[in-house]
Amino acid sequence: MDLEAALTEWAALLGQSSVLPSVEAAAAYGSDTGAASRTLLAALRIRDAAVLPEVMRIANRNRVCVYPISTGNNWGYGSALPVRDGCVILDLSALQKILDFDAEFGVVTLEPGVTQKMLADFLDARAEPYMVPVTGAGPHCSLVGNALERGYGITPHADHFGAVTDLQAVLPDGSVYRSALHEVGGAELARLFKWGIGPYCNGLFTQSGFGIVTRMSIVLARRPECVKACVFAIDDDALLERAVAAVRNLLVKLPGTLGAVNLMNQHRVLSMAAPFPYSDLGANALIPASRIAQMAKQYRVAAWTGFASLYGTREVVAAAQKEIRRGLSGIGQRILFLAPQHAATLSGLAQWIPGDLGRRLQERTQMLSRSLELVEGRPNETALALAYWRNRATPPDGPKNPAHDGCGLLWYAPLVPMRPSSVRAYVDMVCQVTQRHAMEPLITLTSVNDRLFDSTIPLLFDKHQPQAANVARDCYAELLHTGRSHGWFPYRVGIESMALLNDLQSNSKAFTHRLRSSLDPHALLSPGRYA
Repeated sequence: MDLEAALTEWAALLGQSSVLPSVEAAAAYGSDTGAASRTLLAALRIRDAAVLPEVMRIANRNRVCVYPISTGNNWGYGSALPVRDGCVILDLSALQKILDFDAEFGVVTLEPGVTQKMLADFLDARAEPYMVPVTGAGPHCSLVGNALERGYGITPHADHFGAVTDLQAVLPDGSVYRSALHEVGGAELARLFKWGIGPYCNGLFTQSGFGIVTRMSIVLARRPECVKACVFAIDDDALLERAVAAVRNLLVKLPGTLGAVNLMNQHRVLSMAAPFPYSDLGANALIPASRIAQMAKQYRVAAWTGFASLYGTREVVAAAQKEIRRGLSGIGQRILFLAPQHAATLSGLAQWIPGDLGRRLQERTQMLSRSLELVEGRPNETALALAYWRNRATPPDGPKNPAHDGCGLLWYAPLVPMRPSSVRAYVDMVCQVTQRHAMEPLITLTSVNDRLFDSTIPLLFDKHQPQAANVARDCYAELLHTGRSHGWFPYRVGIESMALLNDLQSNSKAFTHRLRSSLDPHALLSPGRYA
């Protein structure tokens, strides 16, 4: 490796101000919510996608490893850090062009630095009736980066890579990949038809280091005539199995109208509604059950809370509401169907109620109003506040960045079959493992389809406490291994778990190794990433 020669060539190509030496790179990109650390050789700030082929040719000539990031806001999975030490960060966040927008069909083509907020502002300025594929990570996260991690949301196109039709990438040797249909049939057909012609190769660029994606086409969901959220309470934990069966039946009956359904346990909702009770912890460093019960009563939080989205014409949504009430009969209590304007009205009315009750109602209705914005495909930071629950510092007034703000967070996100008995066994496993490691069991079950939940478990810890990060890592490792023994496994993992993931494979590992060694014989692009 000749790092000095590479840095000299990159400075000539990009300008010296776009090349950050090791110390500056560590200051800009070294923070991580999981308390991981990496030795960074340097960082390059890419301001024009056209230079990336030459950037990679320089890397190859000098045998320097590089690691591209979109915005670096991959909180809970490694933030902006590479999988291995000794990489140069390629920061693509300045690539913010919306390259094409088909207003008739709702297909947008954009660069990796385009965030949820940027796309929302673009659509709002043009009064376009389309929804941003939002996530709980907040408005300043990359759309391309989330799709390449096969992320999920709650809008009608919940599977974010499922809505991707075409992409373009720079390969490790500096050559350019374009899909076959793009080349033989034209850019428009490639934007409109996901599967193209011949071998389907676009998917190879997800969760991999096969190339640097420089543009992506995404089909946006059209904002329907009527958007509503359904909120319901499950007062008794013993009803969980019946609730799972009911949710599955409703998803089967209401395809296209009923969006993603979330089931959140009491701990998870309290982490969003109430401050962490530091002064009331038990000898085991957990919140005592009596204190949880007191908080649940104070904030009116049930054993489980359901949250679902509804999309369609007014008539279709009204019919779906009746079906949901029937389907949740005897299971869900206090079933509410709210349009965004209803939540805003409730939030305004709560301001007139005096005392603590009024303050709590204001907080809850404001959170509900912001949650409904997400249902409408309007990005905000509502869900991001979860990362700050164990952070003793006051969250900033401006844009939140959990990595830079000192939050401790690791995500365990397994896929769980939507069988009542399996879900119960999974919930019991999570509670037992997290509490063994003195961590609160914050459980969400989000429907991927009518067969599968993607469960998200945030492992929150106080980064200022000695050994807290190690405890969280140990908890994650036990969840991963115990869950795998029962048939539950994450759909994505963080940088600290990718080597373990590799160790668990044989045939698939051999196949991807053959592909990578052909495309990247010197293992210079994103070494260790999912392979």
